[in-house]
Amino acid sequence: MYKIIDGKKVASEIKQEIAAEVAMLKIAGKKIPHLAAILVGNNGSSETYVANKVKDCEEVGFKSTLLRFGNDVTEAVLLDKIAELNNDNDVDGFIVQLPLPGHISENKVIEAIDPRKDSDGFHPVNLGKMMIGLPGYLPATPFGIVELIKRYRIETSGKNCVVIGRSNIVGRPVSILLSQKGMDATVTVVHSRTKNIQDIVSQADIIIAAIGSPAFVTAEMVKVGAVVIDVGTTRIESPETKSGYKLVGDVDFKNVAPKCSYITPVPGGIGPMTRVSLLRNTLIAAKKD
Repeated sequence: MYKIIDGKKVASEIKQEIAAEVAMLKIAGKKIPHLAAILVGNNGSSETYVANKVKDCEEVGFKSTLLRFGNDVTEAVLLDKIAELNNDNDVDGFIVQLPLPGHISENKVIEAIDPRKDSDGFHPVNLGKMMIGLPGYLPATPFGIVELIKRYRIETSGKNCVVIGRSNIVGRPVSILLSQKGMDATVTVVHSRTKNIQDIVSQADIIIAAIGSPAFVTAEMVKVGAVVIDVGTTRIESPETKSGYKLVGDVDFKNVAPKCSYITPVPGGIGPMTRVSLLRNTLIAAKKD
């Protein structure tokens, strides 16, 4: 029988740890961590995600600021606001919620963020530090994935791990973290141009699915006893829910789960861990002040 990897439960435990640390900072008369978020437009997923981040901040005793812009905001105005946050001594960390409208360069925006305030861990400086094992801010989702694996005491040393997807936000960084000393997995990255994906994935002890394609991973692709981490979150219309939509992952959960030793659900798996990783990065930044 498979075990559910409960990201919601673990994130809640980590939030309690962070809240205890913030309480100690208050007692010591030190600065309370402050996380800001920039939201452009009204993408439904982004709206939900940012609202949850604000709630997370309240739960752990952080100060939070949400800055909203319309879809028609110019790149110059957005970059000016980022420069303002970079220079605001009260803000310890901030994020610019992706995706951005097509007329704005995501790379330009990410590079404009001060690496010392980069709560998402996307800046090239922080990715470079991660690459060579220096302390920095880890990308939030990979940070969350690794933390879940550690807290569930899932063996990674010498295991065959396949990462599906090569994005700079999840696929590439998590492949690096899992292959580093301490995790010691043997990692293969597959993507849309990989031949024989099914053959490669079916040999994996650990599968990280981060391709953004609903139910991409089928039961035929998973060997018995594998650990499956589903990073996918695609909103699809659903007449069964009050909101008229539901979140689905990259894994065909119903058919894959019976073959697994451990599997993450969607929602309630990686999402809460990504958000709690932002809090951790912001706390680290605040303590450096």
